[in-house]
Amino acid sequence: MGGAALLHMRAVLAQEMGGRRVLGRVWGGWWRGPGLCAAPKTADFGTEGRHHLQPRGPSKRSGPLEEQPFPGLLRSENLSREELVDVLRAAVVDQKGPLVTLNKPQGLPVTGKPGELTLLSVLPELSQGLGLRGRQLQLVHASGKETSGLVLLSTCPQTASHLQKFFIHSRRSQRPTATYCAVTDGIPATSEGKIQAALKLEHTDGVDLVVPVKSPSRKDILEGVKRTLSHFRVVATGSGCALVQLQPLTAFPSQLQVHMVLELCPVLGDHTYSARVGTVLGQRFLLPAASTKTQRQVLDEALLRRLRLSPSQATRLPLHLHLHRLHLPGHYVQGPAPCLSSFLMLHFGKTLSLVRILGADMAPLIRPC
Repeated sequence: MGGAALLHMRAVLAQEMGGRRVLGRVWGGWWRGPGLCAAPKTADFGTEGRHHLQPRGPSKRSGPLEEQPFPGLLRSENLSREELVDVLRAAVVDQKGPLVTLNKPQGLPVTGKPGELTLLSVLPELSQGLGLRGRQLQLVHASGKETSGLVLLSTCPQTASHLQKFFIHSRRSQRPTATYCAVTDGIPATSEGKIQAALKLEHTDGVDLVVPVKSPSRKDILEGVKRTLSHFRVVATGSGCALVQLQPLTAFPSQLQVHMVLELCPVLGDHTYSARVGTVLGQRFLLPAASTKTQRQVLDEALLRRLRLSPSQATRLPLHLHLHRLHLPGHYVQGPAPCLSSFLMLHFGKTLSLVRILGADMAPLIRPC
C-alpha cells in the first residue's frame, strides 16, 4: 500500500471519527491505542526486521486494503501475489533470530486448495522479501481466516517443531497460551467466567458447521464430539456491546464464536452462528442449532446507528475477533510473562470508538508483556 493511500486511509478514519483523536493513534494498518501493548523489545525478540517492512513502490490501483466503511480490511478480490507479499511485509510485528511475527489481516486464509492465494502459498516470496538469505519461513501458529491477529513463523525447523509441541502440551494441560480480543453484540451476564460445551462438526448444506451436543455419551466422544473450554473476561462495555478477552483452553473450529453464542452475546461480524440467538420483547434466548439456518448477522437499529452502518453494509461487517497475545517459553521471549502481542486492526478500533468503549478498565490489554 503506497504512502499516499495510507495517509488517505488515516484521513478517512479521522473524518469518520469527527476529527477527534480517540482511543489512541492510528498506526499503519493497525490501531495503536489503549488496549494494545507494544511489540516486545528484548534481547531475544526485538525489532531488528522493521527496516524491511515498507512496501516497494506505489500500487497501480487504490490498493488491497479497503477504506470505508471498514478501514484497513484486506480486499481479496483481484489481489496479486506481489501485493499480498507487500501487505504481509508491512504486517510484520517483529523479527529476531529464527522467529517472525505477523499481524494477519482479517479475511486472509492461512491454508487452501492448490492454486489459491493464501498465507502459506506466498511464504517463499515473503522469506525473500524479508531478506532471510535462503532460509524458508515455516508456520508455527496462526489465527483462522476470518480472525485477525498474530501469526508466528520460524526459519528454523527445530524451533518450529519445539514451539508446536509446546502449544500442544499446553492445550493438553489446559494452560492458556493464546488471548483473543472480541467485540460482542450484547454484554455477558457475568463479568468473567468459563464456558464449557461439547461440540461436533456437522456437514449441512455443503458447509461444515459446529453444533453443541448436550450430555455427550462415550460413543459421541469416539465419533468426534469434543469437550471444549474457554475463559472469558469482560474488559469494557458500551452501547450494548462488550470488549471481551477470551482464552481458549481447547482447540476446536469456531470454538470462540460458538461459545459466545452460548453466552447469548455473538461476536460482531459473526455471520455463521449469530442467528442461533433469538430475541423476543428484548429478551435473548438460544435457538436450536440443528434447525437454525445460517444467515447474515442482524443488528438492531440503535446499534446500526451507533456503528453508522446501513443494513446492507452490516451484512459485510467483518468478524471482530483478534488474536492479540501469544505466550511462549521463557527462553524465546524474556520477561516475567513472556509473550508476543499485536495491535488491533483499524476496523476494530473504529468500532470500539463508535460504541464508546472509552476510558474503561483497559489495563489487562495495555499492560506490557
